[in-house]
Amino acid sequence: MASRSLPQRVVRAIGESSLVERLAHAQEVVYGPLIERVRQSFLHSDVLGHSLHPSLTDVTTGCWLGASVLDVAGGSQSRRGATLLAGCGVLAAVPTALAGAADLSELSGEERRIGAVHSLGADAAIFLFTGSLVARLRGNHARGTQLALAGNVVMSAAGFLGGHLALHRGTARRD
Repeated sequence: MASRSLPQRVVRAIGESSLVERLAHAQEVVYGPLIERVRQSFLHSDVLGHSLHPSLTDVTTGCWLGASVLDVAGGSQSRRGATLLAGCGVLAAVPTALAGAADLSELSGEERRIGAVHSLGADAAIFLFTGSLVARLRGNHARGTQLALAGNVVMSAAGFLGGHLALHRGTARRD
């Protein structure tokens, strides 16, 4: 049998972690009442035949990546566009996170633990991009750019875990 890659070993360690199990339990306690409401909304439905969360992530991450591309390559004339994209991404993150939380509430075992770390990373990225937006609106574009780049790095790691759940573990399907 071939040895596992570093990302595979990280996912396995997260899935087997008792510390992460405590994190998942804490998330249930904090978000529990909200999740029950979302599970009964259009954000958590079988309309598409699969979870809505993965589709919504494309909007959020697309806006955030676009903001960073404008920050790095667009020069000072693209600041307004980067700010708009950062803000749209933060707004889109709300239904995306809610749909993801509703999906996470149906997972158990290793998938639940991997989802808990995915969720924590996504929440951290939302906070970083919210900080980026605030900095931009206050005229500190350099700080906004830094926070956005950090948010994209964190979201990439969280997205890797979410992709693992959806594609490798099949959690986004509604069978």
